[in-house]
Amino acid sequence: MSRKVIDWRGTALEDLKVFPESARAVAGRQLRNIQYGLEPNDFKPINNWGAGVIEIRLDDNSRAYRVVYIAKFEEKIYVLHSFQKKSQSTSQKDVNIIKARYKEVIHERRIKDDR
Repeated sequence: MSRKVIDWRGTALEDLKVFPESARAVAGRQLRNIQYGLEPNDFKPINNWGAGVIEIRLDDNSRAYRVVYIAKFEEKIYVLHSFQKKSQSTSQKDVNIIKARYKEVIHERRIKDDR
């Protein structure tokens, strides 16, 4: 299988870069696995944020980090959001970012398909 390209949406890459080094390293390995069609080690599908949306769960020194992506398309992985999770549930602000970026991806793909 060929390697899928990663398309970082919004500030997802910049947000990931502020994670602690160990969490960044794990996120990088997990994303590389996804690029080659493998599943990440610790993940959760969250379809109520959008069809095919998956959350990679990262823990580092009792802090929780998340990388949210879509990999259902043949040629690309869209990383929608990277953030530190500060409570049991995901904040509404983070959910809104994920949903908005998901809608943006779907809209762009529809326009591209209509050409």
